[in-house]
Amino acid sequence: MSDRLPGFSTLAVHAGAQPDPTTGARATPIYQTTSFVFNDADHAASLFGLQAFGNIYTRIGNPTNAVLEERVAALEGGTAALAVASGHAAQVVVLQQLLQPGDEFIAARKLYGGSINQFTHAFKSFGWNVVWADPDDIASFERAVTPRTKAIFIESIANPSGSITDIEAISTVARKAGVPLIVDNTLASPYLIRPIDHGADIVVHSLTKFLGGHGNSLGGIIVDAGTFDWSTGGKYPMLSEPRPEYHGIRLQETFGNFAFAIACRVLGLRDLGPALSPFNAFMILTGIETLPLRMQKHCDNAKAVAEYLAGHPAVASVSYAGLASDKYNQLARKYAPKGAGAVFTFSLKGGYDAGVSLVSKLQLFSHLANVGDTRSLVIHPASTTHSQLDDAAKIKSGAGPDVVRLSIGIEDKEDLIADLEQALGA
Repeated sequence: MSDRLPGFSTLAVHAGAQPDPTTGARATPIYQTTSFVFNDADHAASLFGLQAFGNIYTRIGNPTNAVLEERVAALEGGTAALAVASGHAAQVVVLQQLLQPGDEFIAARKLYGGSINQFTHAFKSFGWNVVWADPDDIASFERAVTPRTKAIFIESIANPSGSITDIEAISTVARKAGVPLIVDNTLASPYLIRPIDHGADIVVHSLTKFLGGHGNSLGGIIVDAGTFDWSTGGKYPMLSEPRPEYHGIRLQETFGNFAFAIACRVLGLRDLGPALSPFNAFMILTGIETLPLRMQKHCDNAKAVAEYLAGHPAVASVSYAGLASDKYNQLARKYAPKGAGAVFTFSLKGGYDAGVSLVSKLQLFSHLANVGDTRSLVIHPASTTHSQLDDAAKIKSGAGPDVVRLSIGIEDKEDLIADLEQALGA
């Protein structure tokens, strides 16, 4: 191949993969094994001491997973990546490297309901404290910074509202505070937005969604941008201080611009254990090969459906950044010029009861708690994904009582509109 840098579609098919050296298999094999044979005692010792790269045990790494990690890192423009069992697992592993008991991180209020619950409740048992900020008010992130702040967490496209976050503006706040910016890029995928290009230091995904794309495999991934200096100020001892379990190695000093990905693997994944199945890695790799084709179809369909809903008499409002009238349209043009994503919400004039009724009347849309499938999906967040919040918190997160969330698939848009028409008419 020439010296030119491969394009996105080429990377989606080829990054990280070579024909299998033993069999010549062109598709990445599923290395369905728990463990790997060492060459000799010295080889084993060097692997366990982080003096050589290689395979030890599938909880820590696996060749199938390694192809997935390299591919997503290439698509996101990062230096390295780590695949784990789910998007939630990715968030736990990331923050374990950054936070000590009593520390804080700032998070945008507009987040997936499961993340709000995880941050608010589950993380309390670790002594990690979340401070909420409004992504529509950048100054609220600045006001939230304290000496205990260790990270800022946002979504590039917020779930469920589909609103676009001003990544560069919040990155400026993170730089000033001397903390890394973590961006959940699940709803955008790197096809639409590459957060590292806009100042993100760490990117996380639920691979379950658009990257896998077929609703058949759970997974999560962490991408290291290689942009943050973990040794500054002693804020991040997991990376800057000698690690007793590895004979005093300082990860930042030893591994440089991919030290964070290494820390997540050898301090997080190794000890917490949320390993990704090699079979799931294989399924997700297969999905990624068609990511550019699927995402463009998702976005084109979503815009058509949003335009239809915006003109329907039963609909009070539509929140889709791809509409010219939407408050986030300028941010969508800046960050996601190829399309504003496939997930958005709309409000019904009939309120809560109308939302619950609508999801039961749709026939082509599947009523379930997922997004990013080839199939079109629907849910009423206030009664499901965000039901643990009070009404005020639901509204702040974009999941008010009258809101319905759609994840638009790759079917014919005319059929999707016809299904909505019959359900709204009923």
